[in-house]
Amino acid sequence: MGTAIGTCFGYWLGVSSFIYFLAYLVNAQITMLQTLSLLGYGLFGHCVVLFITYNIHFHFLFYFLWLLCGGLSTLRMVTALLSRTVGQTPRLLLCGTLSVLHMMFLLYLHFNYHKIIEGLLESLEGPPMVPMQRVARDVPS
Repeated sequence: MGTAIGTCFGYWLGVSSFIYFLAYLVNAQITMLQTLSLLGYGLFGHCVVLFITYNIHFHFLFYFLWLLCGGLSTLRMVTALLSRTVGQTPRLLLCGTLSVLHMMFLLYLHFNYHKIIEGLLESLEGPPMVPMQRVARDVPS
C-alpha cells in the first residue's frame, strides 16, 4: 500500500511540475495550482478504472474502461490546456505530452500492481487443493 501511495503522489507532483515547466516554455497561461488541480482531478478516472477492474478482472473490460474513463479524464485536461495555449505546435507538444503520460500511467498502475494483487488473492484463497480421493474404507457396506 505504501509504494502505491508513493507512486501516485510522486506521479501527481512530478508530472504536474513537468507539465507546468513545459507550459512555461511554450508560454501557456496556467498556474502551478491549476496544473496540480487538473492532474489531481484527472486521477479520479484512474481510480474508477482500477476499482472496477480489481473486482471484475477481465482484460477486455480494463482496456475498454482505460479508453473510456481514462480517455475522458485526459480529454478534460487537454481541453483546459488548449484554451490556455496559443499556437498549434505548442498546443500539440503540451497536450500530446500530457495525454501520453496520463494514459500510460494508468497502464503502468494496472500492470505493475497486477502481480501483487494476484499474489494477494492467491494467499487469501490458499493454494489450489486437489479433490479428496475416496478409498475403499469410505464406501458404506
